[in-house]
Amino acid sequence: MNFDKLYINGEWVKPHSKEIIEVENPANKEIIGSVPAADEEDVNLAVAAAKEAFKTWQFSSMDTRIELINKLLEELKQQVDLMAETIVKELGCGISFAKNSHVLPYLDDIQNHLNIIGDYEFQEKHEDYIIFKEPVGVIGALTPWNYPLGQIIKKLTPALLAGNTLVLKPSQKTPLVAFLLTEAIDRANFPKGVFNLVSGRGSEVGNVLAKHKDIDMITFTGSTKGGIEVSKLAADDVKRMSLELGGKSAAIILKGADKRLALMKTLDKVYLNTGQSCSAYSRLLVPRDEKKEIENLILEMTKDYKFGDPADADRVIGPVSSQKQFDKVSYYINKGIEEGAKLLLGEVPKESKGYFIGPTVFTNVTNDMEIAQNEIFGPVLSVIPYDSVEEAIEIANDSVYGLSGGVFGPEEKAFEVANKIRTGTIVINNGSQLHKAPFGGFKHSGIGREGGKYGLEEFLEIKTMFI
Repeated sequence: MNFDKLYINGEWVKPHSKEIIEVENPANKEIIGSVPAADEEDVNLAVAAAKEAFKTWQFSSMDTRIELINKLLEELKQQVDLMAETIVKELGCGISFAKNSHVLPYLDDIQNHLNIIGDYEFQEKHEDYIIFKEPVGVIGALTPWNYPLGQIIKKLTPALLAGNTLVLKPSQKTPLVAFLLTEAIDRANFPKGVFNLVSGRGSEVGNVLAKHKDIDMITFTGSTKGGIEVSKLAADDVKRMSLELGGKSAAIILKGADKRLALMKTLDKVYLNTGQSCSAYSRLLVPRDEKKEIENLILEMTKDYKFGDPADADRVIGPVSSQKQFDKVSYYINKGIEEGAKLLLGEVPKESKGYFIGPTVFTNVTNDMEIAQNEIFGPVLSVIPYDSVEEAIEIANDSVYGLSGGVFGPEEKAFEVANKIRTGTIVINNGSQLHKAPFGGFKHSGIGREGGKYGLEEFLEIKTMFI
């Protein structure tokens, strides 16, 4: 699957740069495609197109915007299997997970935004003033490799519905599905310049977008380190920023909890997508006197997760995404052993035909260890015992991150504990994160929200008119 053109001003155009980026299948290390490695001149053309398009798109009717997004949704529905298969090849997750977690929920997310926009009030009239909610302008969207379709949709849909134009730079690791999305946008006949795609390296295309004088806002999803770098580049122009960054979320099992439910929720978060989710429950806090029982349940329940070729519908845990990610996760597994944690499950990864790392569970972990403080982004769980609920809350909050979490136990107590956790989202017992609700983090986990009306409002400016 090779793409040799960029999408600028409503057309597929040859890039100024002659360089390409090869895309690797992490399951077998084979090259499966390529995309252009755009340069600064390509970015300038895309931004200029978006800037020109904004002059008219900002005043387009809501009916027009809704009609176009509906057309896009219908186009995407026709290529669900193709997008899922592409994500399997470029990311390495299982085929059923790709379809049911990477594709279909985000098509629902488009519909959620359409539902929200239909009822949204863009004006608030008061006795002597009116509040107008207007588009920000030209949006630079930098999206990650771990959810290569979903994170684009989470940004593109509300941004365009709000009347903004957009320049997208997808991850260089998993760009192929972004090109499939762009083909669908082209078929839906969006006006020229409203959406533009420039693939390339973050150090080149991403940095140019972040500091470009004609970009009004940067929306970024990725590592906290990357978010800080982008923020510094964008700061000179006082750009609007929306950042969805890293996490080191804690799941707390209280006394009286349904342990199997708690572990099912936790292990799904840690194992599926091979742990490459910012909201993974990578710390499991357990009552000290129930630790052994819970560890035995982890060993038993992990057997339900199969590990191997991601193209096999019966297997759900594939490789990590790249050599870089393999090396990073391997480092932390070795570091955990050095720090004195005990491997309850798993082993130090070995090189193979793909970047495979099996389910890994550490016990005897203390919260000051690197494996408990740093985002690993792999199928690695740290079991941390606590002696009181107050200590569990303290451990959960002892992190620079605050993105997600879970509390499992008697409902009243679980609510009480959840209210004391400093995190942007938290699940209680059998609850689930929903795309129609806002998602984002406290502390180093980001700025702003995605999803629901709060996600829409990230792409709106407030104007007050006095009358």
